[in-house]
Amino acid sequence: MARGSVRFMAACAAVATMAAMLAGCGSEESTVDENGKPIVNILVRRNVTDHPMQDTQYTKDLEEACDCTIKWQEVSDNAWGQQKSAKMAAGEFPDIGLSLFSMTDAVKYSTYFEDLKPQLDKMPNVQEFLEAQPGAEKYVTDGNKIAMLPSDRGQGYEVSGTHMFINKTWLDKLGLSVPTTWDELQTVLEAFKDQDPNGNGKADEIPMNIRSGVGFGLWSPMTLMNSEGVVTSFMGGGASEQGYYVDNGTVKSYYTSDALKDVINYLHDLLDKGLIPKDFLTRDDSQYTAQTVSDGKTALTGVSFGWSNYSEFGNALGDQYVTLPPLKKDASIPDSQVKWDASQDACRWAFSGSGLSVNPNAANQEAIYKVINAMYSEKLSVAGFFGSIPDIVSDDGNHQYTIDKEKAYAEYPDTRAIALQDRFGGWIRDDVTMVNDTNADQVTASDQAVRGARDRVDMEKDLIPIYVRPDTEDANTLQNNNTAISNYASSQIAQWIQKGGVDKEWDSYLQKVNEPSLGLESNIQIWQKLYDKYVA
Repeated sequence: MARGSVRFMAACAAVATMAAMLAGCGSEESTVDENGKPIVNILVRRNVTDHPMQDTQYTKDLEEACDCTIKWQEVSDNAWGQQKSAKMAAGEFPDIGLSLFSMTDAVKYSTYFEDLKPQLDKMPNVQEFLEAQPGAEKYVTDGNKIAMLPSDRGQGYEVSGTHMFINKTWLDKLGLSVPTTWDELQTVLEAFKDQDPNGNGKADEIPMNIRSGVGFGLWSPMTLMNSEGVVTSFMGGGASEQGYYVDNGTVKSYYTSDALKDVINYLHDLLDKGLIPKDFLTRDDSQYTAQTVSDGKTALTGVSFGWSNYSEFGNALGDQYVTLPPLKKDASIPDSQVKWDASQDACRWAFSGSGLSVNPNAANQEAIYKVINAMYSEKLSVAGFFGSIPDIVSDDGNHQYTIDKEKAYAEYPDTRAIALQDRFGGWIRDDVTMVNDTNADQVTASDQAVRGARDRVDMEKDLIPIYVRPDTEDANTLQNNNTAISNYASSQIAQWIQKGGVDKEWDSYLQKVNEPSLGLESNIQIWQKLYDKYVA
C-alpha cells in the first residue's frame, strides 16, 4: 500500500508539472522516479556497449552526489551517425549529451544548448578545470557563451595524435641505422623489401604501410610535410584537417604548398619501387590491419603511421617497433626547421569535435548541474574514464589510482569497455597518478621521439589553434568551398602518387585550384579573419 501511494503521488506530481516534461529525447516520461527523486537522462555515444553504464558503481556514485536517478541511453558511433541529423532537426536533445554534438551544432541549434557559463558557480569542479586549462575553455567558448564542456584525459595524453613507426628488429638484423632523411628512409625500405628481414623465406614484407586515402587526417603520410617545417595538426576537427596552416601569422593552404608537392613526389617514388602497397587507395581497414598486426607472430610491415606501437601492431609484435624521430627532407634542412604534428591539445582534451552538452529545456536543471559537478570531481573523473572505484580501479590515496589490469583489459585489451573511455565528462588532473594506464603509458613512450620537433612548433604562429572556429555563415561557405577544392585536389594528388607527373603539372594545377569558382582564396581570407580575431 505504501509503495502504491508513493507511485500515485508521483504520478500526480508528474501531471501537475506537465509543462516541465522532458524536451530531451522527444519523450514525455516522468521527471521524477517513484520515490519522488528527479530523473536525469544521459545519452552517450560509445565505442563499446557490452557493459551498460546503468549497472556500474560509477552511476550509483553520481546518483548519490545528485540525490537523483540517472537513466542512461547508449548509442553506437554508426547508429548515431545515421540518427543525429534527424534528431537535431526534430529538436530531440537529451538532458545531458556526451560525445554527441560539435560546436558547429551548438551554433546552428543554439536554443537547444544551455549556456553553461552562468551556471559555473553551481559546478565548482568545472570552474576549477576551466581555470586550470584556459585553452580548453577557449575551445568551447563561442563569443561569451560556453555551449559545451570538454573533458581532459590528463597529461598522459598530451601527445601528438600521429607517430611514425619503424621495425627496429628488422633494422638490427640487417645492420641498418635509424634513418634521419627521406633518402635514408628509402634506402632502408628497399632493404626491407629485398633482404627478407622477417626471416620467413618469403617476399611478403610491406616496407612502408599507409592507410587508404590521401587526406589530411590522423595517421596520414601527409605529416611528412613537417619535414620541411610546414606544421600539421591532424586531430580535433580544426582548420588543419581542412587543409590550412599558418606561416608566421599568415594563413596558407597545404594544397598549394611546395611541401605537399614534395611529399607527393616522394610517395610516388616509393609506390613506383614497390615500397608501399599499390592498392593503398582502395583497400579497407581490415586489409591494412592484416598487414600490421599480421598473425601476431611474423611481422610484415616495416614502417607505418599510427597512435602507439602496440595499438598499431598488437601486443605480440609491438616490441619490435620504435617511433621514428621526425625526418628531414634532406640533409641540408636545419634541425630547427623540422617539426611534427601538433595535435596534443585535441588529444588531451578528449574533445575531438564533441563534448558534454545540456538541454536548456530539460527538467531538473539543478540535479543536472550536480551530476556534472560530480563528473568533474577527481575520483569520479577517474571512474568515468577508467572504471568504477573500487570495482575496477583502487583509490590508493594521495591522488594515486591503480587500474586492475585483469578486470579492465582481460576481454578488450587497450580499451575500457567497462567505462566511458574518451567519451566521458571529466577532468584527470595533473596531480593524479594512474598506475597501469597502459594506453597512456604506451602512447607517451611513443611520443618521446617526436617531442623535440613538436616543441619547435609555435602553437599560434605555425597553425590555426583548434579553438578557432567559424560562425554558421562562414562554416557553410568553408564547407561548400572545401568540398569543391577537395574533390579536385584529392583526385589530382591520388593520380600523381600513382602515375607521377606532379612537377610537370604543378603550375597548371595551382592555376586551377586557385580559380575563384573553387573558393580557396575565399576560404583563406575567412580563416585569416578568424585567426587574427581569436589570436588577438
